[in-house]
Amino acid sequence: MHRIAVLAVAPVTAFDLSIPELVFGSAEVGGGPAYEVLVCTLEPGPVDSTGSLRVLVPHGLEVLERADTVLVTGSGSRADADPRVLAALRASAGRGARIASICTGAFVLAQAGLLDGRSATTYWVQAGALAHRYPAVRVLPDVLFVEDGPVLTSAGLTAGIDLCLHMVRSDHGAAVANAVARLTVVSAVRHGGQEQSVGAPVAAADGSSLAATRGWALGRLHEPVSLAELAAHAGVGVRTLNRRFLAETGVSPLQWLLAQRIERARELLESTALSVEQVAGRSGFGGGDSLRRHLLRRTGMTPRAYRAAFSASKPAPGA
Repeated sequence: MHRIAVLAVAPVTAFDLSIPELVFGSAEVGGGPAYEVLVCTLEPGPVDSTGSLRVLVPHGLEVLERADTVLVTGSGSRADADPRVLAALRASAGRGARIASICTGAFVLAQAGLLDGRSATTYWVQAGALAHRYPAVRVLPDVLFVEDGPVLTSAGLTAGIDLCLHMVRSDHGAAVANAVARLTVVSAVRHGGQEQSVGAPVAAADGSSLAATRGWALGRLHEPVSLAELAAHAGVGVRTLNRRFLAETGVSPLQWLLAQRIERARELLESTALSVEQVAGRSGFGGGDSLRRHLLRRTGMTPRAYRAAFSASKPAPGA
């Protein structure tokens, strides 16, 4: 079982600290849990949070020694972390553990030198401070999360959910990640390059949300769907559709549609014995070449390689 050590650096952001257990704790493979999640801190016991709560953390830094993934959650302090914490992080990275952070946990990774020469992100409010204090880090202030080799960083709050779902998807495939997303009632597909949508307006509560149109499109992923058809279903013009889609989802209608098609293809590759051409047709790519190109760009894997890595079924003879 993959062991995840969640490192709390006081004062912790309680919401961030709850995310790993929420996401990883909901993942199942073969009818059993896919991960063991252990929360640790420098000195086990009560840990102050950025609010009025105190959190009881049961484990110390020894948990990091046996962890496959070490995840530092957000902290209200950007001051230098305890040298023992930084040394434990360096040791984990040195033996090959996957290292990640949520929100301002990136400051702790930067203090440990684990972000030097890498791309990273953090909560947009603190992105400038991270870039100024650690010039060796290529800070990307507007994205949800960044994966640079074995080190991953996310923006604040709900972007931490996106990061954890991405890790589940990388470890066990789209079907498992989507099952977790359904259990936790969150969006299954928000890719790292998507903007944090700073200042984006909240969708109106007057019935003008495009949720019905997105649901309509999801039922037609196997068909060509144009911007004009999406706009017609929503009862608006194309320009209005683009503007409102961006406000509600953070991406354009065509970017959203492509992400859903890729997600459908990944699930079909994992859970069926359909040929690559059949998967391409059912997910709206038209042909295998188009599917290969988009899947390779998104995952770094061809459809056959993806199926070999994640499939629960074998391709049909001659497929």
